[in-house]
Amino acid sequence: MIRLPFSRITMALLLVLSVLVIGSVGYWMFGFSLVDSIYMTIITVSTVGFKEVEPLGQNEKIFTSILILSSIFIVGYAIKVITENIISRNNIVNLRRKRVQSKIQLLKDHIIVCGFGRNGRQAVLKLKNYNKDFVVIESNEEVIDDHRGDGILFLDGDATQDEVLNLAGIERASTLISALPSDADNLFIVLSARQLNPHLKIISRATEETSYQKLKLAGADNVILPDKIGGDHMASLVVVPDLVEFLDNLSVSGEDDSINVEQIPFEKVCPSGEELTIRDLDLRRKTGCSIIGYKTPGGEYIVNPDPSLKLEQGSKLIVIGRPNQIESLKQQYEV
Repeated sequence: MIRLPFSRITMALLLVLSVLVIGSVGYWMFGFSLVDSIYMTIITVSTVGFKEVEPLGQNEKIFTSILILSSIFIVGYAIKVITENIISRNNIVNLRRKRVQSKIQLLKDHIIVCGFGRNGRQAVLKLKNYNKDFVVIESNEEVIDDHRGDGILFLDGDATQDEVLNLAGIERASTLISALPSDADNLFIVLSARQLNPHLKIISRATEETSYQKLKLAGADNVILPDKIGGDHMASLVVVPDLVEFLDNLSVSGEDDSINVEQIPFEKVCPSGEELTIRDLDLRRKTGCSIIGYKTPGGEYIVNPDPSLKLEQGSKLIVIGRPNQIESLKQQYEV
């Protein structure tokens, strides 16, 4: 849709350039100097009405008349094409924004990702692997244009503005990930998001360790320090390399040859609401997956829970299994 106007602009500019070249060559052939030829062509094409450099003879007048008539049509055509292109581009941008907004209005319990830098892209990749609905707020138009064909729902705007967060459907969202490079911007987003949606789960990126506590006080549920995590990870590869590589394999999703870890809420494994024990659930026999963790309704984690542990409403199970076992789990419990 956009290539056609640009090709028309190129043709229009070439026509204007050809008029200037033909006019300059024509006057030069009539005996004018090169500078005078260019000057005569410009004042003739622009129709400014300045006086001729030299009195024009019969042939020069005929050539000038033809040049004036030609330039009127060609310059007029060029102005028309450029104007139409500017208007059409604005229309395309407005139409695209309306289309994005209509899609966002249909979302509920979605994730809002603020910033499409290195961390934002990693978050989006993981969300896509898990087929989660999400909206990306990004202020850099070039970044949006480069990734528009990736099937990502982009909202062009500044995530620190309440209006933009509202357009992203923050009142209906379940989670917000603030991944901007500036800790000050992330802090402002966390404060605004917490006020707009008190029940929202907020995950924020931080560059400085001093920002960690500030973001937590502002309302962030989790604060991630990518540089610290990266340094710890590299050191762990020296100290306990095999353990780290094994844990890395557990964290990989969407690959057929990888071990996977999944979480499953109480209401999925106990749809009737009856609080069963892990032994009564017998998850390993049904799906092949093993339970390696339990999260209580209060947020406490229990590693390798006892089979006699009774599941409570609002709790979650963390299971491990091969890809086919995880798929069996998802199908059986509709995770």
